Amino acid sequence: MSELCPQPASGHTLTLRPNPAADDAMWKARAIMDTPNTSSGSASARPRTWMISGASRGLGRQWAQTVLERGDRVVATARDAASLEPLAERYGGNVLTLESDVTDPEAVREAVRTAEARFGGIDILVNNAGHMLIAAAEEVTEDQAKAQMDTNFFGALWMTRAVLPGMRERRAGRILQVSSIGGVVAYPALGLYHASKWALEAFSQSLAAEVAAYGIHVTLIEPIMFPTGLFATSPQVDPTPAYEHARKALFERDTEMRPGDVAATGRALLELADAPEPPLRALFGAGGLDELHQEYAKRLEEWQRWEGLSRTAQGTATATGV
Repeated sequence: MSELCPQPASGHTLTLRPNPAADDAMWKARAIMDTPNTSSGSASARPRTWMISGASRGLGRQWAQTVLERGDRVVATARDAASLEPLAERYGGNVLTLESDVTDPEAVREAVRTAEARFGGIDILVNNAGHMLIAAAEEVTEDQAKAQMDTNFFGALWMTRAVLPGMRERRAGRILQVSSIGGVVAYPALGLYHASKWALEAFSQSLAAEVAAYGIHVTLIEPIMFPTGLFATSPQVDPTPAYEHARKALFERDTEMRPGDVAATGRALLELADAPEPPLRALFGAGGLDELHQEYAKRLEEWQRWEGLSRTAQGTATATGV
Protein backbone atom coordinates (compact mmCIF):
# COMPACT_ATOMS: atom_id res chain seq x y z
CA MET A 1 0.00 0.00 0.00
CA SER A 2 1.10 3.57 -0.48
CA GLU A 3 2.12 5.86 2.34
CA LEU A 4 1.25 9.40 1.37
CA CYS A 5 2.01 12.68 3.09
CA PRO A 6 -0.69 12.92 5.78
CA GLN A 7 -3.12 15.79 6.04
CA PRO A 8 -5.87 14.81 8.50
CA ALA A 9 -9.15 16.65 8.11
CA SER A 10 -11.00 18.38 10.91
CA GLY A 11 -12.44 21.89 11.25
CA HIS A 12 -12.88 24.24 8.31
CA THR A 13 -10.47 27.10 8.92
CA LEU A 14 -8.11 29.25 6.93
CA THR A 15 -5.33 31.43 8.25
CA LEU A 16 -3.19 33.06 5.58
CA ARG A 17 0.38 33.57 6.74
CA PRO A 18 2.57 34.77 3.90
CA ASN A 19 6.29 34.44 4.41
CA PRO A 20 7.29 37.62 6.28
CA ALA A 21 10.68 37.70 4.56
CA ALA A 22 9.08 38.58 1.22
CA ASP A 23 8.07 42.10 0.27
CA ASP A 24 4.68 42.25 -1.43
CA ALA A 25 5.51 44.99 -3.88
CA MET A 26 8.71 43.28 -4.96
CA TRP A 27 6.98 39.98 -5.60
CA LYS A 28 4.10 41.50 -7.56
CA ALA A 29 6.59 43.20 -9.86
CA ARG A 30 8.67 40.05 -10.19
CA ALA A 31 5.58 37.95 -10.93
CA ILE A 32 4.96 40.08 -14.00
CA MET A 33 8.55 39.82 -15.20
CA ASP A 34 8.93 36.12 -14.43
CA THR A 35 5.65 34.71 -15.72
CA PRO A 36 6.65 31.10 -16.43
CA ASN A 37 6.60 29.68 -19.92
CA THR A 38 5.31 26.11 -19.62
CA SER A 39 4.16 25.55 -23.16
CA SER A 40 7.12 23.36 -24.02
CA GLY A 41 6.79 21.17 -20.94
CA SER A 42 10.56 21.23 -20.39
CA ALA A 43 12.45 22.98 -17.62
CA SER A 44 12.14 26.71 -18.26
CA ALA A 45 14.74 29.43 -17.79
CA ARG A 46 12.06 31.29 -15.86
CA PRO A 47 10.84 29.87 -12.55
CA ARG A 48 7.53 28.09 -12.48
CA THR A 49 5.08 28.40 -9.61
CA TRP A 50 3.94 25.25 -7.86
CA MET A 51 1.14 24.87 -5.32
CA ILE A 52 1.61 21.83 -3.09
CA SER A 53 -0.94 20.78 -0.48
CA GLY A 54 0.08 18.66 2.49
CA ALA A 55 3.59 20.17 2.37
CA SER A 56 4.33 19.87 6.07
CA ARG A 57 5.91 16.40 5.98
CA GLY A 58 6.52 13.26 3.96
CA LEU A 59 6.32 13.42 0.19
CA GLY A 60 4.89 16.94 0.20
CA ARG A 61 7.79 18.36 2.20
CA GLN A 62 10.34 16.53 0.06
CA TRP A 63 8.75 17.74 -3.16
CA ALA A 64 8.58 21.34 -1.97
CA GLN A 65 12.29 21.23 -1.13
CA THR A 66 13.21 19.60 -4.45
CA VAL A 67 11.27 22.20 -6.43
CA LEU A 68 12.73 25.09 -4.45
CA GLU A 69 16.28 23.76 -4.80
CA ARG A 70 15.84 23.87 -8.57
CA GLY A 71 14.89 27.53 -8.38
CA ASP A 72 11.13 27.31 -8.92
CA ARG A 73 8.66 28.94 -6.55
CA VAL A 74 6.33 27.09 -4.20
CA VAL A 75 3.05 27.87 -2.50
CA ALA A 76 3.13 25.37 0.36
CA THR A 77 -0.07 24.65 2.27
CA ALA A 78 -0.82 22.66 5.41
CA ARG A 79 -3.33 22.72 8.23
CA ASP A 80 -0.62 23.82 10.69
CA ALA A 81 1.33 26.91 9.61
CA ALA A 82 4.05 26.28 12.19
CA SER A 83 4.99 23.06 10.39
CA LEU A 84 5.92 25.10 7.30
CA GLU A 85 8.23 27.55 9.06
CA PRO A 86 11.43 25.63 8.22
CA LEU A 87 10.63 26.02 4.50
CA ALA A 88 10.10 29.77 4.87
CA GLU A 89 13.29 30.20 6.89
CA ARG A 90 15.41 28.27 4.40
CA TYR A 91 14.03 29.49 1.07
CA GLY A 92 12.88 33.03 1.83
CA GLY A 93 10.84 34.80 -0.82
CA ASN A 94 10.68 31.82 -3.17
CA VAL A 95 8.14 30.13 -0.91
CA LEU A 96 4.74 31.32 0.24
CA THR A 97 3.43 29.34 3.22
CA LEU A 98 -0.30 29.22 3.84
CA GLU A 99 -2.27 27.56 6.61
CA SER A 100 -5.28 26.10 4.84
CA ASP A 101 -7.76 23.25 5.18
CA VAL A 102 -8.38 21.53 1.84
CA THR A 103 -11.79 20.31 3.01
CA ASP A 104 -13.11 23.90 3.12
CA PRO A 105 -13.92 25.06 -0.45
CA GLU A 106 -13.93 28.79 0.40
CA ALA A 107 -10.65 28.48 2.28
CA VAL A 108 -9.15 26.77 -0.78
CA ARG A 109 -10.39 29.51 -3.11
CA GLU A 110 -8.94 32.20 -0.85
CA ALA A 111 -5.59 30.41 -0.69
CA VAL A 112 -5.44 30.21 -4.49
CA ARG A 113 -6.36 33.89 -4.82
CA THR A 114 -3.57 34.79 -2.40
CA ALA A 115 -1.08 32.62 -4.28
CA GLU A 116 -2.03 34.08 -7.65
CA ALA A 117 -1.77 37.64 -6.30
CA ARG A 118 1.74 36.93 -5.02
CA PHE A 119 3.21 34.99 -7.92
CA GLY A 120 1.00 35.91 -10.88
CA GLY A 121 -0.47 32.44 -11.44
CA ILE A 122 -0.08 28.76 -10.58
CA ASP A 123 1.64 26.62 -13.20
CA ILE A 124 1.65 23.26 -11.40
CA LEU A 125 -0.80 22.05 -8.78
CA VAL A 126 0.15 19.05 -6.65
CA ASN A 127 -2.84 17.66 -4.74
CA ASN A 128 -0.93 15.76 -2.09
CA ALA A 129 -2.96 16.25 1.12
CA GLY A 130 -4.38 12.99 2.40
CA HIS A 131 -4.68 10.44 5.16
CA MET A 132 -5.24 6.69 5.40
CA LEU A 133 -7.98 5.18 7.54
CA ILE A 134 -7.42 1.52 8.38
CA ALA A 135 -10.80 0.01 9.19
CA ALA A 136 -13.20 -2.69 8.15
CA ALA A 137 -16.51 -1.35 6.86
CA GLU A 138 -18.35 -2.25 10.07
CA GLU A 139 -15.73 -0.53 12.25
CA VAL A 140 -15.67 2.90 10.61
CA THR A 141 -17.83 5.70 11.99
CA GLU A 142 -19.90 8.06 9.85
CA ASP A 143 -17.62 11.00 10.68
CA GLN A 144 -14.49 9.02 9.86
CA ALA A 145 -15.91 7.91 6.52
CA LYS A 146 -16.82 11.49 5.59
CA ALA A 147 -13.44 12.82 6.72
CA GLN A 148 -11.62 10.27 4.55
CA MET A 149 -13.54 11.31 1.43
CA ASP A 150 -13.45 15.02 2.31
CA THR A 151 -9.66 15.10 2.47
CA ASN A 152 -8.55 12.57 -0.14
CA PHE A 153 -11.19 13.22 -2.80
CA PHE A 154 -13.15 16.41 -2.23
CA GLY A 155 -10.04 18.30 -1.10
CA ALA A 156 -8.40 17.52 -4.45
CA LEU A 157 -11.60 18.48 -6.25
CA TRP A 158 -11.82 21.89 -4.54
CA MET A 159 -8.14 22.61 -5.19
CA THR A 160 -8.46 21.60 -8.84
CA ARG A 161 -11.56 23.73 -9.40
CA ALA A 162 -9.85 26.75 -7.84
CA VAL A 163 -6.80 26.71 -10.14
CA LEU A 164 -8.55 25.80 -13.40
CA PRO A 165 -9.80 29.30 -14.37
CA GLY A 166 -6.26 30.71 -14.33
CA MET A 167 -4.80 27.74 -16.16
CA ARG A 168 -7.50 27.90 -18.83
CA GLU A 169 -6.89 31.61 -19.32
CA ARG A 170 -3.15 31.01 -19.79
CA ARG A 171 -3.88 27.84 -21.80
CA ALA A 172 -1.20 25.96 -19.87
CA GLY A 173 -0.84 24.08 -16.62
CA ARG A 174 -0.10 20.82 -14.89
CA ILE A 175 -2.28 19.09 -12.29
CA LEU A 176 -0.55 16.27 -10.43
CA GLN A 177 -2.98 14.21 -8.38
CA VAL A 178 -1.40 12.08 -5.67
CA SER A 179 -3.32 8.84 -5.80
CA SER A 180 -1.79 5.51 -4.77
CA ILE A 181 -1.43 1.97 -5.96
CA GLY A 182 -4.46 1.75 -3.70
CA GLY A 183 -6.29 3.72 -6.36
CA VAL A 184 -6.27 0.73 -8.71
CA VAL A 185 -6.27 -2.26 -6.35
CA ALA A 186 -8.08 -2.92 -3.06
CA TYR A 187 -6.99 -4.69 0.12
CA PRO A 188 -9.00 -5.69 3.19
CA ALA A 189 -9.37 -3.14 6.02
CA LEU A 190 -8.69 -0.21 3.67
CA GLY A 191 -12.07 0.11 1.98
CA LEU A 192 -12.72 3.80 2.71
CA TYR A 193 -9.16 4.77 1.77
CA HIS A 194 -9.45 2.85 -1.49
CA ALA A 195 -12.83 4.42 -2.20
CA SER A 196 -11.32 7.89 -1.89
CA LYS A 197 -8.45 7.06 -4.24
CA TRP A 198 -10.58 5.20 -6.79
CA ALA A 199 -12.83 8.26 -6.89
CA LEU A 200 -9.79 10.49 -7.47
CA GLU A 201 -8.62 8.23 -10.30
CA ALA A 202 -11.97 8.30 -12.14
CA PHE A 203 -12.41 12.03 -11.65
CA SER A 204 -8.89 12.75 -12.89
CA GLN A 205 -9.25 10.60 -16.00
CA SER A 206 -12.41 12.50 -16.94
CA LEU A 207 -10.76 15.81 -16.04
CA ALA A 208 -7.81 15.10 -18.33
CA ALA A 209 -10.16 14.77 -21.31
CA GLU A 210 -12.04 17.94 -20.33
CA VAL A 211 -9.01 20.25 -20.05
CA ALA A 212 -6.63 18.92 -22.71
CA ALA A 213 -8.01 21.47 -25.19
CA TYR A 214 -6.62 24.23 -22.95
CA GLY A 215 -3.09 22.85 -22.82
CA ILE A 216 -3.58 21.51 -19.29
CA HIS A 217 -2.06 18.11 -18.46
CA VAL A 218 -3.36 15.86 -15.66
CA THR A 219 -1.25 13.07 -14.17
CA LEU A 220 -2.13 10.61 -11.41
CA ILE A 221 0.93 9.84 -9.30
CA GLU A 222 0.52 6.39 -7.75
CA PRO A 223 3.07 5.91 -4.93
CA ILE A 224 3.56 2.33 -3.85
CA MET A 225 5.27 2.29 -0.46
CA PHE A 226 7.29 5.05 1.18
CA PRO A 227 8.24 5.68 4.84
CA THR A 228 6.37 8.95 5.36
CA GLY A 229 4.89 8.27 8.82
CA LEU A 230 1.38 8.19 7.40
CA PHE A 231 0.06 5.52 9.77
CA ALA A 232 1.23 7.42 12.83
CA THR A 233 -0.49 10.66 11.82
CA SER A 234 -3.75 9.37 10.36
CA PRO A 235 -6.95 9.03 12.43
CA GLN A 236 -7.81 5.42 13.19
CA VAL A 237 -10.68 3.34 14.54
CA ASP A 238 -10.90 1.18 17.63
CA PRO A 239 -10.28 -2.25 16.11
CA THR A 240 -12.62 -5.11 16.91
CA PRO A 241 -11.58 -8.77 17.20
CA ALA A 242 -14.17 -9.72 14.59
CA TYR A 243 -11.98 -8.22 11.84
CA GLU A 244 -8.54 -9.10 13.11
CA HIS A 245 -8.23 -11.53 10.18
CA ALA A 246 -8.70 -8.61 7.74
CA ARG A 247 -5.92 -6.56 9.32
CA LYS A 248 -3.68 -9.62 9.37
CA ALA A 249 -4.34 -10.19 5.67
CA LEU A 250 -3.47 -6.55 4.98
CA PHE A 251 -0.15 -6.49 6.80
CA GLU A 252 0.99 -10.01 5.98
CA ARG A 253 0.42 -9.94 2.24
CA ASP A 254 3.02 -11.70 0.12
CA THR A 255 4.33 -8.92 -2.08
CA GLU A 256 7.46 -7.85 -3.91
CA MET A 257 6.82 -4.22 -3.00
CA ARG A 258 9.40 -2.68 -0.67
CA PRO A 259 9.72 0.81 0.85
CA GLY A 260 11.22 3.34 -1.54
CA ASP A 261 13.46 6.37 -1.04
CA VAL A 262 11.39 9.50 -0.39
CA ALA A 263 14.19 11.76 -1.66
CA ALA A 264 14.27 9.93 -5.00
CA THR A 265 10.62 10.76 -5.63
CA GLY A 266 11.58 14.42 -5.98
CA ARG A 267 13.63 13.67 -9.09
CA ALA A 268 10.76 11.67 -10.54
CA LEU A 269 8.37 14.54 -9.82
CA LEU A 270 10.53 17.01 -11.78
CA GLU A 271 10.78 14.57 -14.68
CA LEU A 272 7.00 14.37 -14.82
CA ALA A 273 6.63 18.14 -14.63
CA ASP A 274 9.15 18.64 -17.45
CA ALA A 275 7.76 15.98 -19.80
CA PRO A 276 6.23 17.56 -22.94
CA GLU A 277 3.57 14.82 -23.03
CA PRO A 278 3.24 13.43 -19.50
CA PRO A 279 1.34 10.20 -18.80
CA LEU A 280 -2.11 10.05 -17.28
CA ARG A 281 -0.80 7.60 -14.67
CA ALA A 282 2.67 6.97 -13.24
CA LEU A 283 3.67 4.53 -10.50
CA PHE A 284 6.21 5.85 -8.01
CA GLY A 285 8.21 2.90 -6.73
CA ALA A 286 9.10 -0.62 -7.85
CA GLY A 287 7.17 -3.87 -7.61
CA GLY A 288 3.74 -2.44 -8.26
CA LEU A 289 3.58 -3.25 -11.95
CA ASP A 290 3.63 -7.01 -11.30
CA GLU A 291 0.75 -6.63 -8.86
CA LEU A 292 -1.23 -4.63 -11.41
CA HIS A 293 -0.68 -7.28 -14.08
CA GLN A 294 -2.15 -9.86 -11.70
CA GLU A 295 -5.04 -7.60 -10.70
CA TYR A 296 -6.15 -6.78 -14.23
CA ALA A 297 -5.64 -10.35 -15.46
CA LYS A 298 -7.94 -11.51 -12.65
CA ARG A 299 -10.60 -8.94 -13.59
CA LEU A 300 -10.52 -9.83 -17.27
CA GLU A 301 -10.69 -13.55 -16.53
CA GLU A 302 -13.71 -13.07 -14.26
CA TRP A 303 -15.56 -10.86 -16.73
CA GLN A 304 -14.90 -13.39 -19.47
CA ARG A 305 -15.97 -16.32 -17.30
CA TRP A 306 -19.29 -14.62 -16.61
CA GLU A 307 -19.86 -13.34 -20.13
CA GLY A 308 -22.87 -15.65 -20.48
CA LEU A 309 -24.56 -13.84 -17.62
CA SER A 310 -23.78 -10.52 -19.29
CA ARG A 311 -25.50 -11.67 -22.47
CA THR A 312 -28.48 -12.91 -20.45
CA ALA A 313 -28.82 -9.45 -18.94
CA GLN A 314 -28.71 -7.89 -22.41
CA GLY A 315 -31.80 -9.76 -23.56
CA THR A 316 -33.06 -9.84 -27.14
CA ALA A 317 -35.08 -6.65 -27.39
CA THR A 318 -33.57 -3.58 -29.01
CA ALA A 319 -33.49 -0.73 -26.51
CA THR A 320 -35.05 2.55 -27.67
CA GLY A 321 -34.17 4.68 -24.69
CA VAL A 322 -32.96 4.76 -21.11
